[in-house]
Amino acid sequence: MSKSALIIGASRGIGLGLVREYRARGWTVSGTERAHSDDLHATGAEVLHADVSDHGSVDALGHALGERHFDLIFFVAGQWGPKHQSPLQARIAESAALFVANAIGPVAAAERLAANAAPGGTVAFMTSGLSSIGESSGGFALYRGSKAALNMMAKSFALSDLAKGRTVLVLDPGWVQTDMGGPKATITVEQSARGLADTIALTAGSGRFAFLTRAGAEQPW
Repeated sequence: MSKSALIIGASRGIGLGLVREYRARGWTVSGTERAHSDDLHATGAEVLHADVSDHGSVDALGHALGERHFDLIFFVAGQWGPKHQSPLQARIAESAALFVANAIGPVAAAERLAANAAPGGTVAFMTSGLSSIGESSGGFALYRGSKAALNMMAKSFALSDLAKGRTVLVLDPGWVQTDMGGPKATITVEQSARGLADTIALTAGSGRFAFLTRAGAEQPW
């Protein structure tokens, strides 16, 4: 029996790359979109609708899935936030929207869909190396803060009864050539997706909680 994956936020970028990677590995794959994505539909994966910033949308997804189980549920969707990235310039509404999209929404969705993660399966969240407080560079305060918040909330989820028996990962995909990462990024979407899938495979069934790079190395919190 083939394994199954649900990729939340699969219309483009790394999410779309993960759909293609898991399809190539023979998995049964479902991916979500907020707006219609020709690229996602072209993969042959099951396409569902979800917006992690909207509890009603996630609840509708949960009802649509019913009692289906997935070996992997991967929350990829996220935002960069305002270009200025300045806490001083940020309006409350745009800061709130960023933290909902990058931290609160994905973990709330994980709580709603926890029962759809197979016993012994994996729940993964896409974070960033920039979220590491131990990382030495500065800048990008709002984005970094939202992803650091995701890491902390993912830990709370991992320690809850909802995640019992599951592996929970927060994963750094690297600096990737996407709309967010830009053309100067050091790795392609395909390289990132392949590494992430390999790391998930190596940790599958471990029941651990970890912050890892796409190559499987521990990231400092």
